[in-house]
Amino acid sequence: MSALDQEVDRYEAVRQYSLREVLVVWAAAAVPMGLLAWVVAPWLEGQLGGEEPLAQALLILLTAGLVWQFMLVLILLRRELGSLEWLRVRDALWLRPPRDPKTGRVGGRVWWWVLLFVVLGAVWALVPAIPGPSDRDFADFLGSDRGADFFSGAWGWFAVIVVFTVFNTVLGEELLFRGLLLPRMRAVFGRGDSVANGVLFTVYHLHVPWVIPATLVEGIFLEAYPSRRFQSAWVGIMVHSLQSVFVIAIVLVLVLK
Repeated sequence: MSALDQEVDRYEAVRQYSLREVLVVWAAAAVPMGLLAWVVAPWLEGQLGGEEPLAQALLILLTAGLVWQFMLVLILLRRELGSLEWLRVRDALWLRPPRDPKTGRVGGRVWWWVLLFVVLGAVWALVPAIPGPSDRDFADFLGSDRGADFFSGAWGWFAVIVVFTVFNTVLGEELLFRGLLLPRMRAVFGRGDSVANGVLFTVYHLHVPWVIPATLVEGIFLEAYPSRRFQSAWVGIMVHSLQSVFVIAIVLVLVLK
């Protein structure tokens, strides 16, 4: 068998989930984030001193929630595979270069398709978003005098932001939704698995519900669909991580002021 033949269908490396299993994994990610944002954060705000206690609480707690998602992926993979050997984990999470579904070509010029979706993600990010509560909308906070004062010289909080963004778009949300769930949803949703995955990803955002309309489009068409088409979680990771690059850059500018 040639190397090209071995790349025909990466679904063979994963165990398909039932609808119940899909929903349980979704809830294991969504419910903690919702509780942390809307129940625990207001309580922690009252315990913290200093400047912007709610912002501090949200950054700490939502980072913890994203780290939990990474741990959840590892726990589920350990149960499924019996080990966390990298070669098996790579296949089980679709962490291989993108594969052209028509030619079977892997990597190389196929990455240009990924770049196209990254560019489309950047264009979509320019569309005005629905604003959230002023004390909870992170984009609004970064653009305010409050955010500038909070991050000025705050290298410790910059480190938290780096950890938050890495677990948000690489090791947390994307690894869970596009690496773990998406390849395992075909048995239940068939060819509609990318749509179902994008919808679940959208509704997962209970902790920041004002982003749900924009996330529905991005989650289905710019992350889940291309990840499924090219059978590579790297597509969704790269598209989603574009926002992380911008956030880290903006916060770094504020810290250096």
